[in-house]
Amino acid sequence: SSNEHKLNFRKSKEACLSFIQDALLQKEWKRAAEFLTCYIESLEKDYSREHIGPSEMIWRTGAEILWHHSQSSMKEFNCFMEQMKTLGVKRYLKVCLEHVFHLLCNGQIDEAYQNLSLAESWRFGEQTAIQDKEMKLIQAYRGLLDYYSWSKQKNILLENSEDGFSDSAVEQEMHGYFRKAAVNLKEIIKIPGVWDIFVKCYVDLLEFYGDHNEARQVLNEYAYNSKFPANPNAHVYLYQFLKRQREPKKSLISALKILHDIVPSHELMIDFNTMLQKSKKRKKRRLGLEVIFAALDYAGWKENVKAWSCLARQVKQIVISEKHLDWIKQEWNSRKDWWPAFHFSRYLAKRNWRENKSLSYEKALVAGILLGKGCKYFKYVSHQGCKAQLKRFRMLKKFVNRHNPVYLRISG
Repeated sequence: SSNEHKLNFRKSKEACLSFIQDALLQKEWKRAAEFLTCYIESLEKDYSREHIGPSEMIWRTGAEILWHHSQSSMKEFNCFMEQMKTLGVKRYLKVCLEHVFHLLCNGQIDEAYQNLSLAESWRFGEQTAIQDKEMKLIQAYRGLLDYYSWSKQKNILLENSEDGFSDSAVEQEMHGYFRKAAVNLKEIIKIPGVWDIFVKCYVDLLEFYGDHNEARQVLNEYAYNSKFPANPNAHVYLYQFLKRQREPKKSLISALKILHDIVPSHELMIDFNTMLQKSKKRKKRRLGLEVIFAALDYAGWKENVKAWSCLARQVKQIVISEKHLDWIKQEWNSRKDWWPAFHFSRYLAKRNWRENKSLSYEKALVAGILLGKGCKYFKYVSHQGCKAQLKRFRMLKKFVNRHNPVYLRISG
C-alpha cells in the first residue's frame, strides 16, 4: 500500500543517514561516500508527495567527504559545489562561501576571489533582500582578499624603497586595493558580531595611512559597544593599538582591566601585573597581586616561570616590608585548600627541579612563604639546591627560615 511504502522509505532513509553519520564519525570516507550515493538514489526514487528538503544535508556531508576522501580531487570538489549551488536559491550564498573557504584552504586565491565576485553579482528577486547578511559576508571576504593583495603590493613597495627604487605603478595598484578593501571591511564591522580578522585588517589599513583617530574609534566601538557580544580579542586589539601609540599607562591599564574581568587567564596578565606592580598607588599594587594569583589558578600557567617570578617578587616585597600581609592572607584563604596539591606537591617539586630549576626556585619561595618551612615543595627544592651548592638556593632557605613567623600570620 501507499502508506506502507512511505513508512518503509522513511525507515530506510533514516537508517541510511545513521550509517552516513557513523562513517563520518569513524572517518571512513569511502564508506560514507557509498552510503551518501545510496541516499541520493533513494531520494530520486521517492514518489511520495511529502515535502523533502535534503539539499543542505547533501551539500554539507558531500563537501566533508570529498574534502577528506583519498581519491577525490579539487576539480571534483569544484564540480560538486557548482551542482550544490543550483539545488536551492535559499542556500546559494552559503554554498558560495563554503566553496570559497575550501578554495582558500587549497591556496587558490584567485579562484576564490572570482567566486566571491560572481556571488556578489547574484540576484534572485526577494531572496536578495532576505539574504542581505550573507551578501555582506560575501563582500567582507572579498574585502579581506583585497587586503591580502594590498599587503603583497605594500611589501613589494617597501622592499623597492629599501633598495632605493620607487614604483608608481605598484603604489597606484596598492592604493586601488586599499580603497576596495576599506569599503567592504568598514561595512561588515558596523554589524554587531565577532569580526576579529576584519577589524584587524581594517585597522592595519588605517594605521598604514596614518588615520589613527579612525582606527581608535573603530577599536573603541568594537570593544565597548554594548550591542556587540563580549569579546576578549576586542580588548586585546585595543590594548595593542594603544601600546603602539605609546598611550599613557592609565589607558593601557584600563583596557587590560576589562580583559582581566573577562579572561583572567589571558597571557597579557603578565603585562598587566607588571604595570600594576610599578604603580605608586596602593590600590593598583593590590590589584596586581590579585591578577597574578588568579592567573595561576589555571593549569596552563602552572609552569609559567614569568608568572611565578611576578608572584614571588611581589610576595617577597610584602614580607620584607611587613606591610599589606593581609593582601596575601585574603588571596591565600580561598586557595589554601587546593593550591598545595595543585602546585606544591613533592611530585611536582621533583619534576620542576629536574626540568626547570628557575621555575622551582620561584615556586619554592612562594611555597615557603605561604606554607612555611615545613612545606614539602620548599623542603625538597631547597635541599636539592643546597646539595648542588647553588648560592641563591642557600639564600632562599635562609630567607624563608627567617620569615617563617609570616607564614603563621598568613595562615591565621
